[in-house]
Amino acid sequence: MGVVVAFEEKQPTPQIDSLVGLVAPDMERVNATILARTGSDVTMIPEVANHLISSGGKRLRPMLTLATAALCDYPGEGHVKLAAAVEFMHTATLLHDDVVDESDMRRGKLAARMLWGNEASVLVGDFLLGQAFKMMVEVGSLPCLDVLSTAAAVIAEGEVMQLSAAKDTQTTEDAYLAVIRAKTAALFAAACEVGPILARRGRAEIAACRSYGLNLGIAFQLIDDALDYGGSSAKLGKNTGDDFREGKITLPVVLAFRRGSEQERAFWRKALEQGEVGEADLDAAIAIMRKHRALEDTVERARHYGKMARDALELFAPSPIKQAMLDAVEFAISRAH
Repeated sequence: MGVVVAFEEKQPTPQIDSLVGLVAPDMERVNATILARTGSDVTMIPEVANHLISSGGKRLRPMLTLATAALCDYPGEGHVKLAAAVEFMHTATLLHDDVVDESDMRRGKLAARMLWGNEASVLVGDFLLGQAFKMMVEVGSLPCLDVLSTAAAVIAEGEVMQLSAAKDTQTTEDAYLAVIRAKTAALFAAACEVGPILARRGRAEIAACRSYGLNLGIAFQLIDDALDYGGSSAKLGKNTGDDFREGKITLPVVLAFRRGSEQERAFWRKALEQGEVGEADLDAAIAIMRKHRALEDTVERARHYGKMARDALELFAPSPIKQAMLDAVEFAISRAH
């Protein structure tokens, strides 16, 4: 059973309501597009896709596509299809992830693989990727297609990197950050980059939006890593301790392993490399992490990347949408409280 970590500097949780409100009209169109594009004569496809899509995810990535388009005063329609494409890419990776990780839960519900099987989850993920690329082509922007297709390849590379590092307690912090840059942050970065590209903004503004997304994505994942050991199932949308039970090497583990005694390292090797996890072992893992400030320092790292994300937006004039994007960074990090 997980324990709530008392992180320092507890503050009121900043909300993401301003971002949600500002992009709401466009988001309605994105949701309608998502529903339309999951339609298929093959009954299982909409069933599996909608099980995950309708399960209450924040849809932060497509919201960021809409937000950066608004930040750059984009007057057209293309951002709606690209935002839907981004959400389909994300959903496809979740379907594939749950198969690779053998996860039972996703967003507080049984994972699709538990209801329809691994084969259906993988194939429906492939269908969603196909629909995502179809929408990118319909928008007709080769630079946007380039950014999103590159992100798809990088995400797959990140998955393979994570697979090869799985259960390897020798993983370094740099190696782990390379995995989450590819696996998580690449889609955040691409989602933010296509807005200014559509708006035909200059190289500096495109790079600024990409930097915002990349650093926000890293911060978001690091907080998820900390929450797996110190959060609640409601905040995570999966069971606390899943990373531990699945033998995943995340930053809190990397830090605790490096800082620990030989006896503590033997514990991590037994639990993560050999998969010998007893009932009390999650609590033991959390106790070791607390002893070596591994969770607090993971959140501290997340704050560092959050600051870089906020700094990237300094290029843009003050506006309600810019403030909402700054608030989104606080929202991502404040989940640790």
